[in-house]
Amino acid sequence: MDKGPELLVTPLSVEDIAPLAEAGADAVLIGEEAYGLRLAGEFDRGELKKAVEAAHTAGIKAYVAMNAIFHNDQVNDLFDYLRYVKEIKGDAVVFGDPAVLMAAREAAPDLPLHWNTETTATNWFTANYWGEKGAKRAVLAREINLDAVVETKENANVEIEVQVHGMTAMFQSKRRLVGNYMEYQGKSLKVERRSKDRGMFLYDPERDAKYPIFEDSNGTHIMSPNDMCIIDELDEMLDAGVDSFKIDGILKNAEYIRNVTALYREAIDLYRNSPDEYNEKREDFLKAAEALQPEHRSLDTGFFFKETVY
Repeated sequence: MDKGPELLVTPLSVEDIAPLAEAGADAVLIGEEAYGLRLAGEFDRGELKKAVEAAHTAGIKAYVAMNAIFHNDQVNDLFDYLRYVKEIKGDAVVFGDPAVLMAAREAAPDLPLHWNTETTATNWFTANYWGEKGAKRAVLAREINLDAVVETKENANVEIEVQVHGMTAMFQSKRRLVGNYMEYQGKSLKVERRSKDRGMFLYDPERDAKYPIFEDSNGTHIMSPNDMCIIDELDEMLDAGVDSFKIDGILKNAEYIRNVTALYREAIDLYRNSPDEYNEKREDFLKAAEALQPEHRSLDTGFFFKETVY
């Protein structure tokens, strides 16, 4: 029996990679803010090289995020960065902007490409279109339901990646919305990577929901008030043969990411070996996931069971 889907996780540092591999991860997503969106950890070029080496030593893959939106004055930098990723033997590049695809054809034509525009990968026809353009994998939007995921996998000619755990982005603007607001209020807010650690929230009293908000060089990001968790409903996607399950660890600590990874590995392996035993333990897996949650971060099933309205 094959191992099943790849378990893709997001480390905070080079030191996290070996423990994550031991916990059951098959691949890690790394990168730096200048090129990648909403990364759990920051890896400059030196760290990136060490991270790829650490992943390969641990027997897992390392994908590099280049899914930011690039303006014209940034395009020339893409060629050099892609050549560097190829040089350090990164296993793939995750992209959304077609400029990366065009640059990769020249700078790193053999480097596998994973298409991820966050919200527009909603059907198999679009996934296959980008496959024809050179993408090896499509990362599905978080806003589609389980039926659409299964239908896409059944008809796609490329690998399919689905996020199964963690928070998701609800909004992004290239503008410094928080910084501008604070300046308007007469308060200074230096926009820096540490802004993720400030614990800033937008609060909706009507829904009693807290939306994490932070700024970085890519603009303002507003995240979901709950964390997605589908650990007790993995069977349909496993049966469909979804290629990669992603655990997004943004705004979480290393211990949390490691424990969640181990839990999903246990659940996936159990289903592959004994579907009946997995069915009996569904509730236990969900309770174990709930026990790992930080205070004020509830779990939900995201859009997996939302009804599609045409």
